[in-house]
Amino acid sequence: MGDYGLISVLPVLTILVVAVTTRRTLFAMVCGLSMGALILAGGLTGFMGMWFNYLYVSMTNETLQWLVLVIVMFGMLIMLFERSGAVTDFGRWAGKFIKTKKQALMGTFLLGVIIFLDDYLNNLAVGTTMKGITDKLKIPRTQLAYVVNSVAAPVCILIPLSSWAVYFGALLENEGVVGANGTGMGAYISAIPLTFYGWLAIAVVLLQIFGIIPKFGTIKKDTLRAEATGDVFPEGTDLSLIHAAEGHEEEHNNAKPIAFLIPLAVMIAVTLLTGIDVLMGAVSGVVIAVLLYALTKRLSIRELLTSCFDGVISMGFVLILSVLAFAVQAANTDLMLAEYVIHITVPIMKGAFLPAAVFLVCAVYAYTTGCFWDLAAIILPIVVPLAVAMGVDPILASAAVFSGAAFGSNTCLYGDGVILCSQGCQIKAVELMVATLPYALIAGGGSFILYIIAGFIM
Repeated sequence: MGDYGLISVLPVLTILVVAVTTRRTLFAMVCGLSMGALILAGGLTGFMGMWFNYLYVSMTNETLQWLVLVIVMFGMLIMLFERSGAVTDFGRWAGKFIKTKKQALMGTFLLGVIIFLDDYLNNLAVGTTMKGITDKLKIPRTQLAYVVNSVAAPVCILIPLSSWAVYFGALLENEGVVGANGTGMGAYISAIPLTFYGWLAIAVVLLQIFGIIPKFGTIKKDTLRAEATGDVFPEGTDLSLIHAAEGHEEEHNNAKPIAFLIPLAVMIAVTLLTGIDVLMGAVSGVVIAVLLYALTKRLSIRELLTSCFDGVISMGFVLILSVLAFAVQAANTDLMLAEYVIHITVPIMKGAFLPAAVFLVCAVYAYTTGCFWDLAAIILPIVVPLAVAMGVDPILASAAVFSGAAFGSNTCLYGDGVILCSQGCQIKAVELMVATLPYALIAGGGSFILYIIAGFIM
């Protein structure tokens, strides 16, 4: 057991309680980091030094540095899309074919499936693309964000060409779990039918779109207000900031989607051709957008430069939130939260119940820590030997790990998927989390049951 035991859970609980009660995600992250620093410092003495130390640790993290560059590039591209009117033109063009709410949400779903390469790319690009269309049809931003985010991670784990698949396949091979072709990717492909949360999350999205599963909680409340007032944003949203960002859009007659689709297509193509390098894809998208809008005189050189600068500034909130999220994750590591969770849950990982227990542990771990890829690297070396020793198929047990990681990506308040999706849809991360949880729990509960059944069958 970790040295801090049950106390190691306090920072996570602080974040969740403060976020839900105040609806202020940044404030909640500051409170959670403060709680972690207070525990690790052993009191007020050295508290401030510990607090800033975790900010420093966060900002020197290579993954965060890479993520910051990706976010900055996406900020530039999104602002170029908005200032040039490319998104508006795409919305008008798509509006010729999309006439109903179901069509708009299905379009969002299908675009999410098409952009399967990486969940960062998916969460930002799909929300940016579809929000103008869904706004006109009075679809609340919380429902749009739920669909975007609940497709992003699941589709990445179900299609073996994504960044998630490449990473998880490498981990499997490292643990000696290989498929018929002798590779970890072969094992991963065998695990795809058993990655139950991915399939059920997508099924729940479709059932919700078609009204078979009703609207719950936040989405229901926001839908009623949107239909009555036309306001698609969650209650309390500062619309002046939204309108300020969109106020530079210009009207274009004969709207065509080409100005939007060319940079997006280049970004996806380069991401795929460079081995799922999202940063290179985003940079290519920005470069193509700048050249295209300059040559077609949509924006002047001065407007292009201003748009790029304003795009970086527009991502200020998500950049700060990302720094705090990585700082909290670093504090959780030193509090040995992962070790504590594993220690108290290993006793229930027995026999045929192992896959279900693994899924439950990984889902809780991912939801509370914001670690998804790290989760697999930590848990697989424990789960695979346990599965082999108990006569459980290690591919089934591994699939339960991947399912738990996807659940966390869909729901964790300070996970990168939720942060980026909320930014793309211009709502708060806590609003997305609260909107998603009821549906994610349906998919998660179904997955838990299926893993129990599969554990006995396999």
